[in-house]
Amino acid sequence: MPYRLRSTAGPGDVEIAYRVSAPHPPAGTGRPTLLLIHGWAQSGASWGTPLLESLARDHRVVAVDLRGHGASGVPPRNSGPNAAAGANYSAVDFAGDIAAVIAAESSASTSAFGDPAVGSDGVVLAGWSYGGLVACDHVADLITRADSVGSIRGIVLVGAITSLGRGQAGGRVGSAMRAALPDAYSADPRTAIRALGSFGSALVPADRPDLGALGQQFFGTSLATAPEARSGLFAREASYDQLLRELPMPVLIVHGTDDQVVDVSAARHAESLISDVRAHYWDGAGHAPFVEDPDLFARQVTEFVAALGVRA
Repeated sequence: MPYRLRSTAGPGDVEIAYRVSAPHPPAGTGRPTLLLIHGWAQSGASWGTPLLESLARDHRVVAVDLRGHGASGVPPRNSGPNAAAGANYSAVDFAGDIAAVIAAESSASTSAFGDPAVGSDGVVLAGWSYGGLVACDHVADLITRADSVGSIRGIVLVGAITSLGRGQAGGRVGSAMRAALPDAYSADPRTAIRALGSFGSALVPADRPDLGALGQQFFGTSLATAPEARSGLFAREASYDQLLRELPMPVLIVHGTDDQVVDVSAARHAESLISDVRAHYWDGAGHAPFVEDPDLFARQVTEFVAALGVRA
């Protein structure tokens, strides 16, 4: 799949990197761009080449690296006794990062392949794990600012959280995530390696030896993510239950029933709140269903997007 790695500036002038597929089909066909948002301590490469290639057959695909992750910049460390934990990893920061990427790829003069990729065709946000929360950050920000929320034509939540904080049903994590924290935040390599090693193993099923190399990739990506980014993402609270009740666009939920990172109850909670929702619960699948069966995942996503219709 032809793609280029590009970047733009998010809030605080943090560099936000993203991968862009070739325009196949080109902009102006009425088909929305798929904007993929990865999870905690991962990157845009986590979606895997097979899935990116499959989705790019029918849609422009943009896979973002969240701030502090992958090829994106790490915000400056906070200093001083009054520095807030998690500053530079707020809802406003993440919403601004996604807005900056969409704006960059909506410009004919800066589009990676010389033509506008978003424009009037709109965007479908696909958030995996923590990426689901970031998708909510962006939509909530558009609504708050009375901006063009209509440009977001749909949302895909994949093994996702939609809230964060103690007692938040939409943010309920699984046993592997609970076991990894707080050691996964540590700057001490030995402590982080132990915690992130067990976490990485939970991203792919133990009975799939063919995915062993991918599990190592996940582990390596987690370890390469700056400790302050690993901790910064969980230093805030968010409650998006009311947003889910009022979403003006349809939502697709895909969640594995054996997800040990984000409990399946988080997905069922989100489903209970959203009025226009389609849900697929993959029996026995783990936290990354799109790597367990990329073809099935791509088919479910493309069917969802096709049901949105072609924008004239």
